Amino acid sequence: MISVKEQEAISHLMEFFKDWDNGGKVTRCRILNNFITSNQGKNAPELEEEFTQGGSLFLARITTWLRLSYMFGTCLKEILQSISIFLSSAGSGRYKVEFVEVGGILTLLEILGLKQINDQNKIEALKILQILGRSGRTYKELICESYGVRSVAECLAKSKLEETQEQAQVLLELLAHGNPKYQTQVYKGLIALLACDSPKAQHLTLQTLRTVQGDCSPC
Repeated sequence: MISVKEQEAISHLMEFFKDWDNGGKVTRCRILNNFITSNQGKNAPELEEEFTQGGSLFLARITTWLRLSYMFGTCLKEILQSISIFLSSAGSGRYKVEFVEVGGILTLLEILGLKQINDQNKIEALKILQILGRSGRTYKELICESYGVRSVAECLAKSKLEETQEQAQVLLELLAHGNPKYQTQVYKGLIALLACDSPKAQHLTLQTLRTVQGDCSPC
C-alpha cells in the first residue's frame, strides 16, 4: 500500500511534469536551470530519488525537446547540460541506452554541423559524445556508425574557436582507442585533416596521430 508520503511525492512529480508539458520556452528554461543548479554531481539513484523513480521520464521529455528545437538553438545550452547530468551520473547505464535509442547520437552530431549553432553549444554536444565514448566500445561503434568521425573531423577543421577544436580532438582520440572495428576509419579521418586550412586543427591532428599510430595502421 502506498504511504501518504509516497502519494505526496508522486503528486508533486505529476505537477512538475504538468508544468513542463504545458510550459513555454521561459518556463522550461527555468526548470532546466533549476535542475542544473540542484543536481550537479548526483548519481543515478539520487536522480531517481529526486524524481520519485521518474528520472527517465524527465530525461525523455528533455531529449524530445532537444530533437524538436535544436535547429533553432532554443535553450540549447540548458538542454545539453541537463542531458549531461543524467548521462555522466554514476550508474547511468539505463539513461545512456534510453538516450541513444531515441536518436540522441545523431542529434548531437547534427548540432556539430549547423552553422547557426554557436560554439559553446557545440562544445556541450562534444562533451556528451565524450561521455558516451568513455562508456565502452559499443558506444564508440554507435558514434562511428552514425558517420561520427566525419562530423567531428569537420567540426575540428572548420571551427574558429580553439576550445571547440580541442574538444573535437579529444573525441577523435577516444574513438581511435578500444574501437578496433573503426580504428582504420578514424586514422584515415585524421590523415585527411592534415590538409585542412586551420593551423590549430593541423597541430591537434598531429598530436592525436602520435598517440594513435601505435594502435592504428592505414590500409
